[in-house]
Amino acid sequence: MSEAKKMSLTMKVLLGMALGIVVGLIINLTGLNENSFVSTYIIGTFHVIGKMFVNALKMLVVPLVFFSLICGVCGIGDIRMLGRVGGKAFVLYLMTTAIAIATAIGIAVTFGIGKGMNLETKSEFAGKESPPLSQVLIDIIPKNPIQSMANGDMLPIIFFAILAGVSVLMLGKKAKGVIAGAEMANEIMMKMVTIVMSVAPVAVFCLIAKAIATLGLGLLASLAGYVGVLVGSLLFHLFVTLMIVLMIFSRLSPAMFLKKIRNAQVFAFSTASSNATIPVTMRTVTERFGVNNSVASFTVPFGATINMDGTAIMQGVATVFIANVYGVELGITGYLTVILMSVLASIGTAGVPGVGLIMLSMVFTQVGLPVEGIGLVLGVDRLMDMIRTAVNVSGDAVVSTVVAKSEGALDVDIYRDPDAGMLDEDDVDLDKAMGVE
Repeated sequence: MSEAKKMSLTMKVLLGMALGIVVGLIINLTGLNENSFVSTYIIGTFHVIGKMFVNALKMLVVPLVFFSLICGVCGIGDIRMLGRVGGKAFVLYLMTTAIAIATAIGIAVTFGIGKGMNLETKSEFAGKESPPLSQVLIDIIPKNPIQSMANGDMLPIIFFAILAGVSVLMLGKKAKGVIAGAEMANEIMMKMVTIVMSVAPVAVFCLIAKAIATLGLGLLASLAGYVGVLVGSLLFHLFVTLMIVLMIFSRLSPAMFLKKIRNAQVFAFSTASSNATIPVTMRTVTERFGVNNSVASFTVPFGATINMDGTAIMQGVATVFIANVYGVELGITGYLTVILMSVLASIGTAGVPGVGLIMLSMVFTQVGLPVEGIGLVLGVDRLMDMIRTAVNVSGDAVVSTVVAKSEGALDVDIYRDPDAGMLDEDDVDLDKAMGVE
């Protein structure tokens, strides 16, 4: 098969994103978004198609994580190794989150964003109370696993799936049929991921076009300093911090990583949801990077739940920005408090909707900043959320790769092969799959 054909779906997704930006800008800058017909039928159609695609991805998350984790635990075959994998992933996720927010604060302080500004809050933000860490720890054990699956609560699902996998493993030969069934179910879910991804170019176009047409870029100009430092900090973390972590702990090529992670980043950018991107991230790290499913089945959903690198960066930059706008001097103690709060909150607010702004309201309250200051950055949060989600997903993939390499669960040949796991049209050719000529 030609290289051009192998790359076709990836290029179509990137082309869909580019066209979405162009169409969205045209609609917004020409004022067509104010037209009732365009707003109702064109932007409305973009919204419907994009939302259907996001729902299709979310539909796959729970069964994929459940069956993949059972297969992963059984594949590891050693409960002690499972503990090592979990411990390494946890430490790496918290370490990268702490580095992310410390770097963001440093960059924001250096540029002095927000000093001398006299902006009025354009929208109000009511801080939503986040559950205490003790309650989060209690809720890890589900009272009703079916209800947790219905709600999409990832930590209880992970706990139940691991416990089920360990129980199957302890039964030994008597559970061979269950293991075979779980493996088949996992393969079916991965094939469903492939089918859903086949419509990605159109869906990505609709998601991006709708976001840009509705929000526009005017808000970015009014908050240029905040947006510039935030985007710069996110890109620095992605291209410098995470790549250094990858090189130090795995000795693998960052260039190959960045080339292969593009699809997952595009999906994360389009959906602004780490959880919705789990199926794509899982497929990328296993089939493109060569990470064994026994590791990826744990590290990817775990990372989507607690890894908040991008969100932590937003908190650091927003805290400095709002402190400067209101003339509040936080000092070293205040910034250290922000770092500690953000790292703890990355665990404590897992599974809570609107996690980024909830965490930010917690941080503001802790360091004495007015919560209503969030209204200053609320307008651009949707666009910034798209970028930071792409960074979050990249962090999940880095940690998964590093942990797999340390456990001897990474196929280095697959990682180094630029074409390994490439998705092409033959993978989703239903006629061919059913033997129809």
